[in-house]
Amino acid sequence: METLQFLTDGFSTALQWHNLVFALIGVLIGTAVGVLPGIGPMSGVALLIPVTASITSGLDPSSAATSSIILLAGVYYGAMYGGSTTSILLNTPGESSSVVTALDGYQMAKQGRAGAALSIAAIGSFVAGVVSIVGLAMMAKPLSELALKFGPSEYFSLMILGLCAVSGLAGKSMTKALMMTVFGLLLATIGLDNVSGVARFTYNNPNLYSGLEFLTIAVGLFALGEVFKTVLEKDSDEGEVSKVGRILPTRQDLKDSAAPITRSSLLGFFIGVLPGAGATLASFFSYIMEKKLSKNPSKFGKGAIEGVAAPESANNAASGGAMIPLLTLGIPGSGTTAILMGALIMYNVQPGPLLFEEHPQVAWGLIASMFIGNVMLLILNMPLVKVFAKIIETPAKYLLPIIIAISFFGVYAVQYSTFDLMLLLVCGVSGYYLQKNDFPLAPVVLGLVLGPMIENNMRRALTTSNGDFMVFLENPISLVFLSIAGLWVIIPLLLKMRGKNIIINEEA
Repeated sequence: METLQFLTDGFSTALQWHNLVFALIGVLIGTAVGVLPGIGPMSGVALLIPVTASITSGLDPSSAATSSIILLAGVYYGAMYGGSTTSILLNTPGESSSVVTALDGYQMAKQGRAGAALSIAAIGSFVAGVVSIVGLAMMAKPLSELALKFGPSEYFSLMILGLCAVSGLAGKSMTKALMMTVFGLLLATIGLDNVSGVARFTYNNPNLYSGLEFLTIAVGLFALGEVFKTVLEKDSDEGEVSKVGRILPTRQDLKDSAAPITRSSLLGFFIGVLPGAGATLASFFSYIMEKKLSKNPSKFGKGAIEGVAAPESANNAASGGAMIPLLTLGIPGSGTTAILMGALIMYNVQPGPLLFEEHPQVAWGLIASMFIGNVMLLILNMPLVKVFAKIIETPAKYLLPIIIAISFFGVYAVQYSTFDLMLLLVCGVSGYYLQKNDFPLAPVVLGLVLGPMIENNMRRALTTSNGDFMVFLENPISLVFLSIAGLWVIIPLLLKMRGKNIIINEEA
């Protein structure tokens, strides 16, 4: 009953006219971000943080934080919706979690069933969104109350687990992912030490005394990095867009999709709750599961409606599930939620167990807005499928100047510093070269966001134990978190080594 009361209060916040406008703007931009190949939810959310900061500057701090996070979250799950459009029509995933959708979605488009595929993707995404929001509402309060019992040693170990989880599943090479994680942690040490007041890695530059600004790093690495990639590699898709045709799915399509949507929504939600697992893993798992359960697995990859319904439901459910560790534990489960966490911290709202006590308007307003946003997306996506399909044809020569302008004006409007504009350019070039050489960017952002909190909790734990590092192993909960973190890194390495040995033995 208490949860229902909190949720009712959340809806009263989310249904305020300005928050409805922010939710609508967020899901519209998110869908467009998902539709445009290469941008993705991380770049879209990072790009819009300075814009939301400027728009909400006239509101009181609590309302500004609520409205901003509603808009940014709308971009996040809106991009999950929109990513299916290019997968189905162009065989070009808008973002990584839509890769699996392309396997059957594009085949359906070539058979003249693109409209049905896009509609099922929208319906599956809506159902999955509702499932994840119900799960979020039910689990948020109990988990935050449990987390209130954690001490500094448990929090330190939990954050190490979050870093290892994301690093263990980011990119093709775990070594490169761990390097990027350490790089992010090193960037987080720049500035004045909170305890001693000693300047660290500032080189007598006053601009560095307050540390590197999260906003500048995120926008540079993701948004400007994509701009450099498009310009330098002429990375624009010129494939032929499939015709949409009939929009509404047939009764048989709905019947075939019902069970996959239900199963994949539940699977995706629980995978999303795991730090680091993310929407991409959820979509792959759901596709494999449906292929195993199918009476006719040979139809997968040839235009099976289940092959569209399952991954689209799973990746949207995972995006909702990823909000649980972010809001209740203060641990971002993915690169995008790390950026959302940075945005909350910008507004002096600390995600974690105290969020529901200190900022209930933000927490429950966000949860309620996610339900409203999903309804908006269903209403918008069904009739506007053909309109969003046209966005794919936007020439890069019009799109890139807009992204550059928003990046520079947005960062300057928040920071009022030419130093940050120079840093923005450096991060943009770095983001391009890092991505080009398969260095994942999400761990950098995660390290930058979690670094100060890891350091503070480690210091607090060592203060209580008089400098004895065994405090992290003597505490049972802390030991469990550290053990899981170690396994998360070691098991993929062992599996990779085993796979290489099998290949060598077969060749021999």
